[in-house]
Amino acid sequence: MKILILTHRIPFPQNGGYPIVVGNTIRGLVDKGHEVSLVSLNDQKKTDKEVEQDELLTRINYRSYNIDTTTSFRDAINRLFNKHSAIDRYHDAAFERLLVREVRNTAYDIIQFEGLFVAPYLESVRKNTKAKLVYRAHNIEHQVWHRLAMQKQDPIKRFFLNMISNRIKKYELEILNSFDAIAVFTGQDKKTMEDYGAKQYIEVIPVGIDMDKYRPEPQKTEFPSLFFLGSLSWMPNREGIEWFLENFHNHLVNGELRTRFYVAGNDIPEQFDEYEVMGKIYIQGEVDDALEFVNSKAIMIVPLLSGGGMRVKIVEGMAMQKCIISTSLGAEGIQYHDGANILIADTREEFFKAIKRCVSDEEFCRTIGLNARRMIESQHDIHAISTRLVMFYKKVIGD
Repeated sequence: MKILILTHRIPFPQNGGYPIVVGNTIRGLVDKGHEVSLVSLNDQKKTDKEVEQDELLTRINYRSYNIDTTTSFRDAINRLFNKHSAIDRYHDAAFERLLVREVRNTAYDIIQFEGLFVAPYLESVRKNTKAKLVYRAHNIEHQVWHRLAMQKQDPIKRFFLNMISNRIKKYELEILNSFDAIAVFTGQDKKTMEDYGAKQYIEVIPVGIDMDKYRPEPQKTEFPSLFFLGSLSWMPNREGIEWFLENFHNHLVNGELRTRFYVAGNDIPEQFDEYEVMGKIYIQGEVDDALEFVNSKAIMIVPLLSGGGMRVKIVEGMAMQKCIISTSLGAEGIQYHDGANILIADTREEFFKAIKRCVSDEEFCRTIGLNARRMIESQHDIHAISTRLVMFYKKVIGD
């Protein structure tokens, strides 16, 4: 098959959930002999270094187009009263023309839209191709904003976040039945779409990862140690880690929780340096090798209070045999067993109890991690997931 993947950001380097999912999808399809093209928007305001060269780029047809999604304060206010809200800033007329030429010149079988932010190009693509158009929902986007709003105590912030959520929801629900089929990561997301009136064929296809990349080395692990790894440009991540630090900073500093805590990831604001306490809390920022960082730490925390979809970082952490403490929302869509291959904590008290248990029992942590690895091997291996994705495509095409 000839498959075109459309993304709203360049998925290289693969240092976050979205790039990892897109990169692994492409790699799995190419390994199975399919011809894959990738066309990506490149948000210039988020690009401060050259795109990392990846061997995958030599195996696909790849094009990118620079776009600036920066908005003024006035634009932001105006968009609150625009039904597309945060979505329309990803629409660019010149990129649309480029995309139309691309789909006219190549007879694709499948064109996959990776997330809502490339959906504004759906109508133009539809008019110029006979390919089947697939929407892959990385999140139910308006739910992310609604859940963020529910966490806010400030009524003004809650009002504006709810307004954004409602604008995105209207657009999201309008667009769903315009695709030929939809792929989601979790059963929860499938049910949500069906409840909202999606009538198209929806398939649950979990996140797939290349297990050969994940080589746990327990002898390199600092025990006890807590860590968080994730981009703080994604609002739910920032909200979650702020909640955690506000609730447990004193316990970590005064030694009641006898462990060090490490925070790593992209786009960590400078004000987070105020949380750092030598010997207790380390705000490390972006690390050169994420898997090496994970290897060196013992207990992963995912204090996610909002968001949606499947958390790729949890899947990766499990593949690295980490003991993970997560909210039930953070672990959504993963076939976990609380107390066996992950620990679920939805309140401050539950997090505190789980951390105390883990830092005092290394063997318990290792058992949780081993069970987690086995589960990921059985359910998230990229080869099996790619086979499911190809079968999904064939159903959509009608083969």
